[in-house]
Amino acid sequence: MKSLIIFDLDGTLLDTIADMAASTNYALSKCNFETHEVTKYRFFIGNGINKLFERVLPEGEKTIENIQRVRTCFLDYYTQHNSELTKPYVGILELLEELQNKGTKLAVASNKYHEATENLVKHFFPSIQFIAIFGQLEGVAAKPDPTIIENILSITLTPKNEVLYIGDSGVDMLTAKNANIDACGVTWGFRPRAELEEFHPKHIVNNTTEILDLLNE
Repeated sequence: MKSLIIFDLDGTLLDTIADMAASTNYALSKCNFETHEVTKYRFFIGNGINKLFERVLPEGEKTIENIQRVRTCFLDYYTQHNSELTKPYVGILELLEELQNKGTKLAVASNKYHEATENLVKHFFPSIQFIAIFGQLEGVAAKPDPTIIENILSITLTPKNEVLYIGDSGVDMLTAKNANIDACGVTWGFRPRAELEEFHPKHIVNNTTEILDLLNE
C-alpha cells in the first residue's frame, strides 16, 4: 500500500517542452547564440537549468559567464511566459483528484528551479493540496541525488516502503533508486521507454489509468 506519491514535474505532470524551448531560444538569441529545434529540448531538459544552458551553448562557449548570461535572460522571459504553451498531460488532473480523494499524500520533486516549480503546480492544479512542492534550491544537490526525496520524507514522516516516485526519465529512476524507494516510469514524457528500462524501475506505465490500477493491486 502506497500512502505517499511523489511526482516529477516536467514530462510527468506537465508538458512544459514548448515553453522551455521558447524561453531558452529567446535567451540564446538575446545573447547572440544559435537556437535549437523544440524536439531537441527533450534531451536538454532534466538536470536543472544550469545544465540545460550548458547543453544548449556551442562547444567552446560553455563558460560559467555564458551560462549566467543565458540564465538571466531566460529567467526574465520564462517567469512571464511559462504557462502559455504548457499543459497537463491527459488524465493527470483526474489522477491527482482521485488520489487526493482517497487520502493519498501527494508531493512534487523537480529539478526545475523552485519558484517556477511552485508557481506552475499551483497554477495548473489549484484544487490539489500537495503536502510538499520542491524544485531545485541553491545549496541542495539536484536529482538524481536523493536529498530532495529525503527532505519530502522528513516532512511527511512516511516509511519508504509506502512511497512511490513517478517520473519520465532515467534521472528520475536513478533518484528513486538512490533514495531506496519504488519507482514508476511514465512513457508519455520527454524520454524514450528504453531509457527508463535501463534502470529497471518496479513499474513502467503508458497512461494514468495504469497508475491507478497498480496502486489498487
